[in-house]
Amino acid sequence: MVHVFTRLIPLLLLLLLSQPAFAAQGLAIDPATCLGCHGDKISAEKMAVSVHGKNGCTSCHVEIVELAKHMKGEIKVGKVKCVRCHKKEAAEHALSVHAEKGVQCAGCHTDMHSHTSWNKDKRRVLAKCVQCHSDEKGFLTSVHGKGVIAGNQDSAACNDCHNLHEIKALGNPNSHTNREFHTKVCLRCHADAKLVERNHISEVAVKSYMESYHGKNYRLGYPEKVAGCADCHTAHGILPSKDPNSSVNPNNLVKTCSKCHDKAKTPFTKFYAHGEHNDREKYPILFYTFIAMTGLLVGTFAVFWVHTLLWMIRGFVENREKAAALEEGVILHHVPEGHKQYRRFKRVHVFMHLLVIISFLGLSLTGLPLKFSDQVWAKFLMDLYGGAPNAAAFHRVCAGITFVYFSMALAMSIHFLFIRKDIKGNPLQRLFGPDSLCPNLRDISDVVGMVRWFFFKGPKPAFERWTYWEKFDFIAVFWGMFAIGGSGLMLWFPEFFGMFLPGWAFNVATIIHSDEALLATGFIFSVHFFNTHGRPEKFPMDFVIFNGQMSKHEFVEERGDQWARYEKEGITEKFAAKKSSGIFYDFCLKAFGFTALFIGITLLMLMVYAFMHPHH
Repeated sequence: MVHVFTRLIPLLLLLLLSQPAFAAQGLAIDPATCLGCHGDKISAEKMAVSVHGKNGCTSCHVEIVELAKHMKGEIKVGKVKCVRCHKKEAAEHALSVHAEKGVQCAGCHTDMHSHTSWNKDKRRVLAKCVQCHSDEKGFLTSVHGKGVIAGNQDSAACNDCHNLHEIKALGNPNSHTNREFHTKVCLRCHADAKLVERNHISEVAVKSYMESYHGKNYRLGYPEKVAGCADCHTAHGILPSKDPNSSVNPNNLVKTCSKCHDKAKTPFTKFYAHGEHNDREKYPILFYTFIAMTGLLVGTFAVFWVHTLLWMIRGFVENREKAAALEEGVILHHVPEGHKQYRRFKRVHVFMHLLVIISFLGLSLTGLPLKFSDQVWAKFLMDLYGGAPNAAAFHRVCAGITFVYFSMALAMSIHFLFIRKDIKGNPLQRLFGPDSLCPNLRDISDVVGMVRWFFFKGPKPAFERWTYWEKFDFIAVFWGMFAIGGSGLMLWFPEFFGMFLPGWAFNVATIIHSDEALLATGFIFSVHFFNTHGRPEKFPMDFVIFNGQMSKHEFVEERGDQWARYEKEGITEKFAAKKSSGIFYDFCLKAFGFTALFIGITLLMLMVYAFMHPHH
């Protein structure tokens, strides 16, 4: 009797729980009646405490509306349509690879009559998935798998990466979706600051990755050509680097890196995948490289921006003085035949400068979006180019142009020092002579004179053929080619340089290339643009570099000592222009020049905006 009573308790409980449901629906068949026949297969106790315990049987088996017909076999029980209650889950499942492969709800939820809530316990998810998916990739022994089994609900389980119901097929391994997946799912946890902190996970993993070439391309929306997290750490068998089976164990790095860099050797694997230039103890060489480059940046900009500001103020005052004098009918600097044109640059110089403009703007337009990959405008520019791979290809074409004009500059320098017949003196005298772009003692007096002029303490210096700021620009090309060009070649051909250079050299090259490029673009678009086009004497543009000509008035006023030397040597007319440049030529080159100027200033403004509004 006691045994019968204990059997009735869960049945009564089921009746009480389900009564409102089937009563509200006007159902005539109660669960107790159903269990009279199906009690041998369905446990009333388990059904009572399951998530479906409040439902009547006919809530799911809706075809059974008449018990008599059902018992006679006239009504066949069809497949339960879970979508009637679980619309969200069903919609997600319909788009999943499970639905595509014919795996329906009951394929995973085999315990429909005793199913209890998982209560966010990832162990239940893992136990369910491994019933079909064998652990051949080593997830159960990975750091994630061990964490889940140990009950750490922060540890990644199958559903954290693949979702519970909307499980997408990865498809083509080279597709955008697949490549993005390699990193996107990892960021769900590793970019969660609170989760990272409470689990004592390295917080630099995501930050350092996003600052790398790989991460920047991912952030810009083009993960197809770069490595994602799973490419190095694998998707399932993730182990600490100390574990001999880990893909990032030092002994396994050649194999891991070779998946993308097929010629990678042991030196190549010394690359700091998550190197932080702020960590002096762990990465001292990166730290001091960054400090040196930052010092160069700050020092250069501090000196030349102050120089530019002082010149701007003093030039404005001088222009006002000239205007006031003209109002009184006085010409402060009268030059006879002042409008006569003289040749300052040859065609080869104009051609070289056009190469410089094209290559520099091309490098800036394609490089700065990578430098500031966290900016909306960077993503816009990359999309405009048709993607990061296109931008990279164009960047390298422009780099090739840079090597061309640099080679021309070297050839012309050798010709100037050793071959030219119209320059007096031996190579050493030529190197430090007035026609040379090499700095000399005269430049010191010119700098002092210019500073005195800034503060109204003396006249503006009467410069020779080259001013000290023009010489700085020229010398900067040589330094820039060593810094930007050298580091750029290393990053362009990492497998070749990785044969004999340690991998951390690429970390150093990245810092140098990035910061030197920032220095070059910032300097050209602010200081150089002002010195040549923006200063009050020349605004809005000095056209001499495009047609190679300048008036005698400009010549005498800006380079008085050069003109005086030419007069003394009796060679002034040797440089007289035979004819002025044509209208069509001037129009095209001025349009090109103003376009370049506009692009440069726009990029400068975007750079300033990026520093003022960093996104993380």
